[in-house]
Amino acid sequence: MTTKSGLRPDFLWGGAVAAHQLEGAWQADGKGVSIADVMTAGANNVPRQITAGVQPGQNYPNHSAIDFYHHYKADIKLFAEMGFNCFRTSIAWTRIFPNGDESAPNEAGLKFYDDLFAECHKYGIEPVITLSHFELPYHLVSEYGGWRDRRVIDFFVHFAEVCFKRYRHSVKYWMTFNEINNQMMYMNDFTVATNSGLVFRHNEDAATREALMYQASHYEVVASALAVKIGHQINPNFEIGSMVNFTPLYPASAAPADILVAEKMMQRRYWWSDVQAWGHYPCGMEAYFKQHNLRPDITAEDRIVLQEGTVDYIGFSYYNSMTIAVDGEGFKIVANPTLETSEWDWPIDPIGLRYSLNWLQDRYHLPLMIVENGLGARDKVEADGRIHDPYRSAYLRAHIEQMIKAVNDDGVDLWGYTPWGCIDLVSAGTGQMSKRYGFIYVDKDDDGNGTLARSRKDSFYWYQKVIQTNGADLA
Repeated sequence: MTTKSGLRPDFLWGGAVAAHQLEGAWQADGKGVSIADVMTAGANNVPRQITAGVQPGQNYPNHSAIDFYHHYKADIKLFAEMGFNCFRTSIAWTRIFPNGDESAPNEAGLKFYDDLFAECHKYGIEPVITLSHFELPYHLVSEYGGWRDRRVIDFFVHFAEVCFKRYRHSVKYWMTFNEINNQMMYMNDFTVATNSGLVFRHNEDAATREALMYQASHYEVVASALAVKIGHQINPNFEIGSMVNFTPLYPASAAPADILVAEKMMQRRYWWSDVQAWGHYPCGMEAYFKQHNLRPDITAEDRIVLQEGTVDYIGFSYYNSMTIAVDGEGFKIVANPTLETSEWDWPIDPIGLRYSLNWLQDRYHLPLMIVENGLGARDKVEADGRIHDPYRSAYLRAHIEQMIKAVNDDGVDLWGYTPWGCIDLVSAGTGQMSKRYGFIYVDKDDDGNGTLARSRKDSFYWYQKVIQTNGADLA
């Protein structure tokens, strides 16, 4: 059965957020400190700093965020008014295990998500849950060095198992690690990869850092596979996916050298999902690891685990494409003259989403979910309180059009679409509130001032119509 748009009748329409970017209440009910809680505010081209613990006098915007922790009932009601039938968020690891390495979970944290998921189901909204969304307990960073330590595998798997058992009847769709391939986010002198909790010390050169990143990544894909296997044992009906940041890399020219470097960098960027979907490393990366003596701690048992814990679907974020050219022995990112850019210098490339859907379908032969897509922009509240954001609707319309073409013309098996930041929240990259993605405006500025009042933007009503017609009416 198909509908006028060609999308499946049970297509999942909703929105996506992350716990640390909207919940706030950073110490409420026994919650511990996560990496996100030690990230200061930044701005466009002003990187956020990750400090050695919470420091006096610093501005940590995630501490209060938009206080979803105390506003979730009203916010879920607004999502229901838009017509959401799914809502993607994460479980804050430190609400369940404040330090990350405890044996017993924090009941108050578990209860919060009991209540949140019940509120979603009250309106027929299916939770889509990420287990690790840049929210590693800071204790695991300070005491273990983050994912450079194999013991963190066991801590994550314990966390996953507790969540799977607790929510086995209230959550069907899961993802293990958010944007697992975004491993190289270096931030100032106190350098941390936010996925892996790697603190890169001053005496660790680029080669050492690369080796640590690949070793940590190996531990993460092993942990993901173990979690997938356990999750399927707890509830065979679970759908457990990977989640990658998909940014297609275009060659800058028809020169064979540019085409080859683009292909090789695509291999380097997406081997994480290869392993999660295939259960083994791709040959090109095995060769690269061998040549550079990377990822030395990989066991025969690890390889069996990877085979036994492959994912059910591929979730991915798509915001933009990138264009690269050969630069000596490496590559460089160059501007694509055919594309406009956002205020934050991100290329706007709707056709790139269709390209991405085709690439992922052809490579993995698994169902797909677009679990992040959106435009960060500044919104203005008019004198009458209305927020006119035609730029947001235009961006999403162009991407949904390409999404529908991928389904109808290319045969892509697509389960759902959850645009990012469906309600305004703290930007992960900049820590700003002024970089807004949402259909719902939150009265808070970059300095933390505001009433936290929620307001419907024009795009709220546009997306409501899109959902009501299952994508048939995008006007």
